[in-house]
Amino acid sequence: PNESYEQIFWLTQRSMMQHRPAYKLVAYPSHTTFIVHIDSNERYPWRFPKVITERAPLPIGDYALMDGDNIIALVERKTPDNLLADFDMMPVLHEKLAELATYQNHALVIEAPYADFLNAAKIHHYTPRFCARAIGELYALHPNLRIIFCSNRKVANEWTRHYFSAVWNLRQSLER
Repeated sequence: PNESYEQIFWLTQRSMMQHRPAYKLVAYPSHTTFIVHIDSNERYPWRFPKVITERAPLPIGDYALMDGDNIIALVERKTPDNLLADFDMMPVLHEKLAELATYQNHALVIEAPYADFLNAAKIHHYTPRFCARAIGELYALHPNLRIIFCSNRKVANEWTRHYFSAVWNLRQSLER
């Protein structure tokens, strides 16, 4: 009594695995399918298996998750070459991204890892320093914009499909 002492508790990998709490997702999977509008100007659109897709002009972005006539999520897709070409017209890009960010659920999905924009062999006539500054400017001027770098087209498509699914499922579970 009246003396303090230190106790050390050791946890093994096995005991941590046994006592790990079970995490559950908040948005329960919905049994209703959702509708994705693909912008009519999209030349080589992504595929969304087990989802209803329709071609339609969109006010902004390339893919929209629809609830009736309402857009509930938007994704602007950029290939590395698209983004590099947009660097030539930064004010126009900023305007498009500002409009995209006005929607509650939005994302700019880039089909390349960030490291590709720092590799001089992959960015043609720009320097890695310029690309890093341009991307930094996108983050600084659009702090609420979700900018997602994916490793390739397939991963970007999967990310978008799961993002739309999560938004849809959350919306359906909140309506219950």
